Amino acid sequence: MPNPIASRRDFIQAAGLAAGLGGLKTLVAGEATNEAPADPNAVLASLIEGNRRFVAGTPSLLSRRRPEDFAALAEGQTPTAIIVACADSRVAPELIFDQGVGDLFVIRIAGNVVTGAGPVVKGSLEFAVAELGARLILVLGHTACGAVKAAVEHIDKKDKLPGSIEGLVDLIRPAVVAAAGQPGDKVDNVIKTNVKRCVETIKGVDPILSKVAASGELKVVGGVYDLKSGRVEILD
Repeated sequence: MPNPIASRRDFIQAAGLAAGLGGLKTLVAGEATNEAPADPNAVLASLIEGNRRFVAGTPSLLSRRRPEDFAALAEGQTPTAIIVACADSRVAPELIFDQGVGDLFVIRIAGNVVTGAGPVVKGSLEFAVAELGARLILVLGHTACGAVKAAVEHIDKKDKLPGSIEGLVDLIRPAVVAAAGQPGDKVDNVIKTNVKRCVETIKGVDPILSKVAASGELKVVGGVYDLKSGRVEILD
């Protein structure tokens, strides 16, 4: 009997990654499917519309969060979007975008950092694109981000933070430097700059994400969630 782990690895290495993954078959529960990935622009529009429902207090997907809905997906998943969000307890992508179980592949890390985050985050992104067929990645920052605030204050004071917090805020340091001198609120500027830098990092991750993004099959965008209003602003 063939080793499913080995075959999956061979698939990722050989399935057209050098050619933009034009005919990539997604893998669900270890089996290939010929289903075409959802159009990323349509998926983004669906997320924006879901956020509008969230802001209006009229969610429409509560019926898709019952135990039986989870059970139906126990054998496999086909998320249409990947959300890289902050680990902040106030940021819950499934609620913010009014999505049901199985719709989103969510990666959460303090400061929603990708640049310098290493193989754990980048490998998770590659897995969701190469194996699950997701074709939209949204990096979601948020207002009043504690990790960004810590980075700004740490650099301004030139002090040292305890434990691994030092290493975390160092990943945001380039965004602090890049946003220096911009008009407006310093923290807000760094939040947006950090998101944009993460978007560009994702587009350049070789060999998988860069090729799918360059082919136009993968859309990578950034957004900022406003904690007070509930609205998500999609950044250019």
